[in-house]
Amino acid sequence: MGRVPEGSETATIAVMGATGSGKSSFINLVSGSSLRTSDSLHSCTEEVAVTEPFVVDSRKVLLVDTPGFDDTNKSDSDILKLIADFLTSSYKEGQTLTGLIFIHRISDHRMGGISLKNFRTFRKLCGEQTLRNVVIVTNMWSGIDPHLGEERERELATNDAFFKPALDKGTKMFRHTDSLESALSIIRYILDNRPVVLQIQKELVDEKKDISQTAAVDELERQLQAAKEVQRIETERLKRELEEAERAREEEARRQREAEARRRQEELDRIEAERKRAEEQRAREQREWEERMRVEEQERKAAIERQQRELEAKIAEERRQREETERRRREAQARYERELAEMREREREAARRREAEAEAERQRIQEEARRERERRQWEYEDRMARERARIEEERRIQRENAERLERELEWQRQNEGGGCFIQ
Repeated sequence: MGRVPEGSETATIAVMGATGSGKSSFINLVSGSSLRTSDSLHSCTEEVAVTEPFVVDSRKVLLVDTPGFDDTNKSDSDILKLIADFLTSSYKEGQTLTGLIFIHRISDHRMGGISLKNFRTFRKLCGEQTLRNVVIVTNMWSGIDPHLGEERERELATNDAFFKPALDKGTKMFRHTDSLESALSIIRYILDNRPVVLQIQKELVDEKKDISQTAAVDELERQLQAAKEVQRIETERLKRELEEAERAREEEARRQREAEARRRQEELDRIEAERKRAEEQRAREQREWEERMRVEEQERKAAIERQQRELEAKIAEERRQREETERRRREAQARYERELAEMREREREAARRREAEAEAERQRIQEEARRERERRQWEYEDRMARERARIEEERRIQRENAERLERELEWQRQNEGGGCFIQ
């Protein structure tokens, strides 16, 4: 490694994997960074983090640390949105990924549901066409017998349920032995790749899809439905077992099973109550947002009317003073009043158009918010930000118009005070 060369091409590499798989430790080792790490399964990476540039074989390298989809503090949807926002903004700025690293703990007894879910979502996020730029890194070899580790590695590479489909499409598998040399060899392999555009970047930027329409979200929802189906089947199985056991066991055992069933039902009721509370909270926040928009609109209209009244009062005062003191300029004053009236009419027409546009925009936002608030809270927040920006722009335009009229009045007074008479 060494000093970052001036003007060298930057290779950006994203590092993904389950919580506690060693992503941050790998990044810190190879880049000399000091990202937070944890020996537990509690997530330390809650946001997308990018290292300072470092150099490998005269190439400038950036590593991107991402939270796992099994994050302890955020939902899978929130994690996907974080990663998608970063990838989208990077792609819009012309930055593409040279490679992606998916880290898997070889010390895991088996590749469980969470690991499979992470990898399947990872594949949908990347797209099948970019798998040649993907590297699967197995780590934590020091905590396992080498022969057992090789057996697990072989199963991961040959089992269609695990990594074999991705390896068949060009993905490579490397071992990371916690040494700088093994980490650098992985980075060097990726540096030979040509940068690629991920499937989620194409969907969100090129195809202008909503994030809910992406393959990665479809995969998350498919996994959610599958989990619900498993839970339903398991619930039905437990119910059948309970019914069969009730007929075969003693009364005390029957009461215990019924108590367990009640506990499960209470847990389901609690989950349902929490869901309803969350929906009520979203609805309450929506109502509060609409009320804030209504109050701001009223304040904006009142400010416009107040400015108009003040302007008209000033014009009337100027007119009375000119009529009393300067008869010979009545014709010029009349012409000025006509122009000013036309200007006010144009301004009122512009204000009416803006109000109509604001009303139409507000109705559209309200309708979209009604349809979308149960599915995507973040869209609602984004629309709210755009609405605030638009209102601020209208206020700025209104202030500029008022200041322009004031300057015209001042200019007119200065001309009149200078003794310019029109015969």
